[in-house]
Amino acid sequence: MSICKRDEIMDTVKMIAPGTPIREGLEHILRARTGALILIGNSNAVMDLVDGGFNIDTELGPSHLYELAKMDGAIIISKDLNRILYANALLVPDTSIKTDETGTRHKSAERVAKQTGEVVVCISSRRNIITLFKGHLKYILRDTSTVTSKANQAIQTLKRYRSVLDDSYSNLNYLEFENIAAINDVVSVVQKTEMAMLVVEEIEAFICELGQEGRLIDMQLEELVANIEDNEMLIIQDYGKLEVEPGEYIDKLRKLSYEEIMEESNIIRIMGYQDNRSDYENYLSSRGYRILSMIHKLPSAVIRKIVYKFSSLQTVLDASTDELESVEGVGEIRAKSISDGLRRIRELAMLDRRKI
Repeated sequence: MSICKRDEIMDTVKMIAPGTPIREGLEHILRARTGALILIGNSNAVMDLVDGGFNIDTELGPSHLYELAKMDGAIIISKDLNRILYANALLVPDTSIKTDETGTRHKSAERVAKQTGEVVVCISSRRNIITLFKGHLKYILRDTSTVTSKANQAIQTLKRYRSVLDDSYSNLNYLEFENIAAINDVVSVVQKTEMAMLVVEEIEAFICELGQEGRLIDMQLEELVANIEDNEMLIIQDYGKLEVEPGEYIDKLRKLSYEEIMEESNIIRIMGYQDNRSDYENYLSSRGYRILSMIHKLPSAVIRKIVYKFSSLQTVLDASTDELESVEGVGEIRAKSISDGLRRIRELAMLDRRKI
């Protein structure tokens, strides 16, 4: 599923997540095993498909939704999910629209969704599951306890990825200070970052589906992803080809599948290098964005000016305090702070290297 389609269906899932009145009503229907067909939206395209039924126009409440679902017809809800407009309505979509569903209720749901582009919620009385249709998209909602369990498993996976990624950062720090970072070293960090981001996307989908029940998982996720994307952007700034904006590199990386991420050549090409395995061990010189960003209270605008003047991390490391001071926005005090900060980061990199 493409990023745009995934975001679209997740927005729909978020609308009826646990904690919302409509989801509470859907849960009541599930427990009663009555089944239901619920169309969200009252556009002209929707109303053209509605035949008969009762004009209810009442506030949406869980109990109202549950009671009205006992009738055979569809329920029409306003797009803002605040009011129930019609009940026991017959939906008459274009029967020439292709559907892969088997049950009568699910066939109608898919056809209406494709014809109107609106959200249709279908509850199977036999299988007792909730299926969402929106346009040409379909999503099956899972039981809250199942989603919570899967989310917790994914969080544990992300913790392991984060630990490995932190070790990769430390290793790259050492290599950059020693000026011996090769293409494969840089690609390895980007690769691990992208693998972690795949897990992040999966957890975000779980959080959408869990609604209020996913708050604790959301807090854990926020802690685990701290600086991951920022670090990747800084690595791209350090090693990516200058003619392409860093954000463009990130966009291309995010579109890679797991299998494509595991193939280093894909990342190498995206970063603008030739896919020549004989060059994988060639040393690259960092521009210094990431290391300089680790210095306390050093503004990004000043970092850009330092990189512009010195071009590489090694040149910055070799620069005297007076040379650093000559950069606009640095000054005497900040120049000393930069020199001291780089020395401390280098010492820490050496210590971390011995631990890896």
